[in-house]
Amino acid sequence: MKKDSCRFCSSSLNRIFIDLGKTPLANSFLDESELKKDELIIPLIAYVCEKCFLVQLKESSSPNEIFSNYAYFSSYSTTWLKHAESYVEMMLENYQFTKDSLVIELASNDGYLLQYFKEKKIPVLGIEPAENVAKSAIKKGIDTRIDFFTKDLALNLKNNQKQADLIIANNVLAHVPELNDFVHGIKILLKDDGLATLEFPHLLNLIEKNQFDTIYHEHFSYFSFLTVINIFKHHELEIFHVQELSTHGGSLRLFVKHKSNDNFSITPEIKNILDKESKAGLDKIGTYTNFTVSAEKIKEDLLNFLHDCKKNNKQVIGYGAPAKGNTLLNFCNIDKTLISYTVDKNIHKQGKYLPGIQIPIKSLEEIKKTKPDFVLILPWNLQNEIITEINYIQDWGGKFVIPIPEVKIL
Repeated sequence: MKKDSCRFCSSSLNRIFIDLGKTPLANSFLDESELKKDELIIPLIAYVCEKCFLVQLKESSSPNEIFSNYAYFSSYSTTWLKHAESYVEMMLENYQFTKDSLVIELASNDGYLLQYFKEKKIPVLGIEPAENVAKSAIKKGIDTRIDFFTKDLALNLKNNQKQADLIIANNVLAHVPELNDFVHGIKILLKDDGLATLEFPHLLNLIEKNQFDTIYHEHFSYFSFLTVINIFKHHELEIFHVQELSTHGGSLRLFVKHKSNDNFSITPEIKNILDKESKAGLDKIGTYTNFTVSAEKIKEDLLNFLHDCKKNNKQVIGYGAPAKGNTLLNFCNIDKTLISYTVDKNIHKQGKYLPGIQIPIKSLEEIKKTKPDFVLILPWNLQNEIITEINYIQDWGGKFVIPIPEVKIL
């Protein structure tokens, strides 16, 4: 793919979807010794292809830089674990997988999902590029290959008699710079009568609910259903069913088969989602080029709120250190003069600092020590879980702040 061309159809990229300025890598957390060193700062500009409507970044860091020592462990979210377990139950109920099947997950993280198939005695294989995360899965007994998934790796596995009855790819398609290579790899790795499921945040929600903070350097692409259908069709793969999910602020789950496989029927949900996107204008370029206004409004409202708190000696802290939070805080230029610290359950993040704005990350115990007036929930997609978990802040009159889709106080 040329630097200035669409990663799917190779058309020129000239239309800006949103310019979020220059920011550090969203998961490049800092040690105290690194606070005075220059950070890697890269333009964060999303473009939209006028031909296929794929929203994407032109400039980014390489996957090796991003994933060599990754800080995201899926198992720290109870909501996400429940989601994974429910998925496994649904797949076992609706499809025939046995001890003779093989389930392969691409970007399998710390084994958060495959563990539930393994409990059912179904053979699994995880493919995960981040060595530190993959080792966590291996410790759990999940067979995991430490590697990036590519067409060449798929060929290697196929040549060694490893093809999948089920391929799972949750929240990885957006992370793939070589999109056509990745999807071609799925085609190679999938058995003739197999199926694949993929989950990713739905671009329709990103636009309609102002979720600009989900744009960061690790996410190379942002998908509408309209675009993703054409991507799979190009590789002779067919989406036969789709589900709308509440995860990550609103996601799609695709069910994919070989075009030549007649075992699965096309469901009405396909047309329903396409109609919804058409009604929202996702097939018109003007829908994409007006998005910046929404992000600027949230920036203005959040900064006004924080400056008002500072003026009135009200302490605001953050909850979480997610990538989306780092995009939001860096875009708004919010540092520790406005948010004194943030907390995170992930012990791999505690003691570090957020990139760019350098806000310290502490353990949850810090909340009870300092009794903040407001807690800004950065992973707003998990707000119900978080509010339930730390509702004790109400004992001293503490309140929650949700930044997306609009700034509101709870």
